[in-house]
Amino acid sequence: MGEPQEDLAPEEEDDTGAGGDASSPYVPPYRQTLPGRERLHIQKSNVCSRAYFVVVMVFFHVYILNVIALLLYVHYNNGPGEVVAGGGGSSSPTDAEDGDPVLTRPAPPDPDLDMESKYRQSYSLPRIEGIRVGHVQRVSLMPDRTHEMKTLSLKPLLFEIPGFLSEEECRVVVQLAQLKGLMESQTTAPGGGEQHEPGQPLLVLTTDEVFSLLDLDQDGLLQRQEIVSHSRSQDGTWLSPDNLRQILTGLEAQQAGVCALTLEEFRHVFDVFKHPAKQRSSTLQSHFHRRSKHTQLYQGPGSHHVLHTLRNRVTRLARLPSPLVELSEPLQVIRYERGGFSNAHHDSSPAHSETTCAHTRLAGNTSALTEIKCRYLTVMIYLNSVVEGGETTFPVADNRTYEEEALVQDGTDLTDTRTTCERGNLRVKPTAGTALLWYNHLSDGRGWMGEVDEYSLHGGCPVTRGEKWVANSWVNVDPDHQRQARYQRLVTHGQQAKSGREEHYHPLSHSELHQDL
Repeated sequence: MGEPQEDLAPEEEDDTGAGGDASSPYVPPYRQTLPGRERLHIQKSNVCSRAYFVVVMVFFHVYILNVIALLLYVHYNNGPGEVVAGGGGSSSPTDAEDGDPVLTRPAPPDPDLDMESKYRQSYSLPRIEGIRVGHVQRVSLMPDRTHEMKTLSLKPLLFEIPGFLSEEECRVVVQLAQLKGLMESQTTAPGGGEQHEPGQPLLVLTTDEVFSLLDLDQDGLLQRQEIVSHSRSQDGTWLSPDNLRQILTGLEAQQAGVCALTLEEFRHVFDVFKHPAKQRSSTLQSHFHRRSKHTQLYQGPGSHHVLHTLRNRVTRLARLPSPLVELSEPLQVIRYERGGFSNAHHDSSPAHSETTCAHTRLAGNTSALTEIKCRYLTVMIYLNSVVEGGETTFPVADNRTYEEEALVQDGTDLTDTRTTCERGNLRVKPTAGTALLWYNHLSDGRGWMGEVDEYSLHGGCPVTRGEKWVANSWVNVDPDHQRQARYQRLVTHGQQAKSGREEHYHPLSHSELHQDL
């Protein structure tokens, strides 16, 4: 029994590497390879390969999902017009089956749908960032200079732009408004003479000022077409037919090939007409006398260069598409005499199902009972510096909350600027050439016009000394972007039809124009 045990001891030592032949190298236990361990190693390798495969597949699927999400994002952000256009081609066979011969072939893109998509895509309504009250940013309104724009409040979003117009440009706007007429009615004395009421001085212009007002493109030359344009101005003419005939006669009397009058030549023509047998004078009085405190100036083709410049600066300042500005209301010019004021109000009105915007009423094709003014923003320009009073007040600017009931405090109505002007949160003193821009509406969150900003409540304080001249430029936008697009389309088609008619129009000769005058 003892011998087998002695025989097994060396074998166990050989198996473990602790004994055996001296010539055999020693193999440490951790270097020894066991069958069980080898099978375990192969099993771990399979597990790692499977985990690696799972990780790769997860990343691959995440990548595919990201690609799909990106494609969907690009697809749905290309605007509804492209989606509709794609569907239009596929719907042509169905329309053809209904008997419509026009749609039996692929239909071209629908301009109506394309125009509506532009107002959600290209014709979005950007808003200037106010950053914070007192923040100053530079804006480029003219090719050769920049203007500073200061944030006055965030509720409403209100900015001040000094030097928006030069003093000379302000003077031209005031003169054009005076010549068109700022009164409610025109009174004429018997026999064609003018009836002039005390305290209402007639406008007096120098010869140079008359030349500047007639020179629409401000190139220093008075051309025949500019005289004709004035005779057909949509704002009316402030020169009598005799004045126009005399100027045309002076133009005809120039040397052959000369088709314009310089300022020196105009001085001679004008003075000879005005006082042919007397010493030359250099004044002209307006033929109009009205009681209205405001007027509107047309800014389209044929209007004065300063009015074109003003509209272009409004477009650049507001960063809006030019058609929106061009198709908005004409420029409104208001004169406040001593004691003149305006109670606090909103420039725009909230839209309801029973209302329609005045400027897009025809495009809406509705029978709404009430027309309202839809004004996205206001640009107000001070045309003179008021001696005393006349500030523009924003009673609730930057209030934490807005409640209409809070406008009446201790029996005092904050909208009554005659008595509560000094209690307004923000007041701006009128300075010639300075412009104010504020938004009358909030954003709808999708790049279009939302609800009325109640904080845009504003008014004019009473003028205590001197007078006050302001110009208002409003940008009209319909809260319904599709109705605004249809309005844009109708106006565009009308302009194209008008331009087509003008191609067949032959300008009047001098004799025909004289006969017309």
